[in-house]
Amino acid sequence: MHTITKIISEAIVLALCGLALICSSCVHIATSGKKRMCRSENFNDRKLPVSMIVLHYTALSTYKESMERLSDTNCQGRVSAHYLIDRNGDTYQLVDESKRAWHAGIGKWREVTDINSASIGIELVNVGLTSDGKREEYPAAQMQALIALCKDIQRRHKIRFVLGHSDVAPSRKQDPGENFDWKRLAENGVGIWTDSFIESDEDLLKILTDIGYDTSVPDKAIVAFQRHFYPAGLNGDIDMTKKRAAAVRDVFFQKRPITCDAEGNP
Repeated sequence: MHTITKIISEAIVLALCGLALICSSCVHIATSGKKRMCRSENFNDRKLPVSMIVLHYTALSTYKESMERLSDTNCQGRVSAHYLIDRNGDTYQLVDESKRAWHAGIGKWREVTDINSASIGIELVNVGLTSDGKREEYPAAQMQALIALCKDIQRRHKIRFVLGHSDVAPSRKQDPGENFDWKRLAENGVGIWTDSFIESDEDLLKILTDIGYDTSVPDKAIVAFQRHFYPAGLNGDIDMTKKRAAAVRDVFFQKRPITCDAEGNP
């Protein structure tokens, strides 16, 4: 009996040690307990000033899986992000904003080809496509935490663009997906949105290039735009997509770098 008890005790200790390895780098940085500082070693120095926020979904089921992936230093293709937001709104900072987190990979937006150097990366715990092929919805608590975080970031940086991973890497990525509520963000002072349509004789790809998209793979660029600004166009409606793109371009060129008041409002 003593031997069995000893084995069980050792197993519990090992399990607790394993948990500690995952969580030892996390410390509370807010008394609410909803924002925590965690450490990922997957970063290096920036080469550009911060001008954009890039949003992702983790494509993983749980916070634990996401945190492990974003802080893993042993796997091939090391990745990270500045922030991770769980479904319940709990927010974790993994990399200091002054550093270059590895979240975007190869991409382009307007003249910027080093997206990681120019951006703050935010990962949202979300599987992307569920087992039945549908998009997982983003809970209200998670969206509210995202809005608060983005407004906080806007107080510290002149953010010109709030984009999805699919916007800056249209040939490779789909996140955060066509079901992401970009309009809600814009209504709260984060990024832009328009419900307008503008007639234009210009080529759609020319308009998308003006906005900022890499149009080297035309079909992918069009779909990326539709996911963000006109999900209804994913049914193949190119004419209305072009009209929406012309309206979005107008808004982008009217938009100056965001500077905010003490509450994070533009």
